Amino acid sequence: MTAWIIALAIGALGWWINARLAHGASSDSRTVSLAIPVIFGVTIIAMWQVLVTMLDVSAVILPAPSAIASRFVNSIPILFADFVQTIIKGALTGFIIGMVAAFVVAVIADRSPFLTKGILPVGSFMAALPIVGTAPIFVKWYGSDWESKAAVVAVMVFFPILVNTVAGLRDTTAMQRDLMRTYAADYWTTLFKLRLPAALPFIFNGLKIATTLALIGAIVAEFFGSPTVGMGFRISTSVGQLAMDMVWAEIVVAALAGSSFYGAIALLEKRVTFWHPSQR
Repeated sequence: MTAWIIALAIGALGWWINARLAHGASSDSRTVSLAIPVIFGVTIIAMWQVLVTMLDVSAVILPAPSAIASRFVNSIPILFADFVQTIIKGALTGFIIGMVAAFVVAVIADRSPFLTKGILPVGSFMAALPIVGTAPIFVKWYGSDWESKAAVVAVMVFFPILVNTVAGLRDTTAMQRDLMRTYAADYWTTLFKLRLPAALPFIFNGLKIATTLALIGAIVAEFFGSPTVGMGFRISTSVGQLAMDMVWAEIVVAALAGSSFYGAIALLEKRVTFWHPSQR
């Protein structure tokens, strides 16, 4: 009972501090905007630590944050090697390949109504394919190293980016296109001067969706075959060894990598589409 009282007291304190910050005079400042989620996260971790420690929860069920932090610090070389194998080689390479392919196909489809009507339904069908079905196939085709994971990621991110890019290229009015024609602009001039800038918010939406898919695809694909390195491999083997603190350490790495990846895309969007109403 004491553990729950302490945990609820910590939660109430964190809630009170965040409420004061959110309704204070500086609530719109950048510092407060960053402080609120940090305080919220620290509050959750503190409640987790108190409950797990005082209720004597088994580390196999749920390790304490302090145990996860200790494992993280002591396993930095292993975690870094897994990060390079899964995120840099698998997820990032596949993301770039899928992104470039989606842009090229979107421009080709944009020039042909037949392709537009044919590709989008096929894209929706392919996007619905389960990764647990496609990943073993790519492992058989490309081997168990990072190349097969990059192929899985490329397929997963291809269609969200393609669909959003095609939709964005259509997001211009007839008056805007007529104006470009009065300037004797050809297709490519209209594409780069009008339609592509108008499509940027849609494209970035697709890219932000793809960041999450890339991370998930690279990790899950490693469950179906990988060398003795990688985040998916480490999670799978650690679960078998009941080393749940290592599993959570890999989850922390994945969460940090995913948040950083998404944040980088969002920051790039803000810099590139500063003129758009959504960024003002």
